[in-house]
Amino acid sequence: MTYSSLTKTILITGASEGIGAECARLFSKTSSNLVLVARTKSNLDTLVRELSEDCNIISIPMDVGSIDDCNSLFERIESQFGCIDVLINNAGMHERGDFQNLNIESIVKTVDVNLRAPLVLSSMAIPLMRKSGKGSIVMVASLAGMSPLQGAAIYSSTKAGLRAFAYALHDELRESNIHVGIVSPGPVETGFIMSSIDDVEDIVFSQPMSSPQQVARAIKTVSDGEKLEIAIPKMSGVLATMAYLFPKLRRAMRPGLYAKGKKNKEKYRREKGNE
Repeated sequence: MTYSSLTKTILITGASEGIGAECARLFSKTSSNLVLVARTKSNLDTLVRELSEDCNIISIPMDVGSIDDCNSLFERIESQFGCIDVLINNAGMHERGDFQNLNIESIVKTVDVNLRAPLVLSSMAIPLMRKSGKGSIVMVASLAGMSPLQGAAIYSSTKAGLRAFAYALHDELRESNIHVGIVSPGPVETGFIMSSIDDVEDIVFSQPMSSPQQVARAIKTVSDGEKLEIAIPKMSGVLATMAYLFPKLRRAMRPGLYAKGKKNKEKYRREKGNE
């Protein structure tokens, strides 16, 4: 199959459901070549069947935490498409609970998926983007990376590191026609939260819930080079920044936010039970 040099090749990690799947649906309407990566083959297969009439699409079940898998991924992208135009580092995991109760394997795996993988994939993507003279890398982080969240120490720290990486890489590549940006959502109505609602800290639900479609649109805006960072919802991003800058304020607000979040959590639990 021959591909036009004007067609973008877009790699999406964590593409089998939630935000990643919505990104695939959104970019499928742009006549792009889609490379979808996730661990669950059956979910990827379902998405490929849904979108294959709209775009050129391949799916690769793999572990983004494996360097060997990442090397094989880029060998296939270069062989099949020649280059990569957009990398969306969306794959993530979250072992919930106090740090002292987490096992070492969970800590290491969370760091590998949330932070090391985006660094490795970005390192592999940049030479191909330089070869084509342009590109875009989008990190999908979290408001928890803007303001630390208890009960999510590893998740918060990896997302904070991802945010720092995005800003540093943006400045390094700003003269190279490769745009780097970041999307930092609060709670998103996906299985990432809703399937384990009882384990999620009450405070998470104190902020408005976004849809995966809203986050996907923000990711596209950043990938188009229009923004460096988008926080969703916008006001929650402002509050997260304030909480980071003024830790005493964050601690003072915490009881009220927990109470509000607990109330909202009960509402979401009832809605989930009525489905």
